[in-house]
Amino acid sequence: MKSWFKNWYWYIPGLLVGAVGGYFYWKYFGCDGSCLITSSPVRSVLYFAVMGLLLNQMLKPSSKDKISSKSS
Repeated sequence: MKSWFKNWYWYIPGLLVGAVGGYFYWKYFGCDGSCLITSSPVRSVLYFAVMGLLLNQMLKPSSKDKISSKSS
């Protein structure tokens, strides 16, 4: 369990921020049924959680950076 958490702890904030952002987007800007994603709170939360995960993945420092900074 520790090794799993060690590998995946970077993704949790992206998922949470995306999910909360998706909920608030649905609540304040969501459609009345004409939009596929933002008409349902569940779809909006899931979609934005995945987008937060992908954005967080882009911002994650790579392991190559850690290796090159240790050798310098």
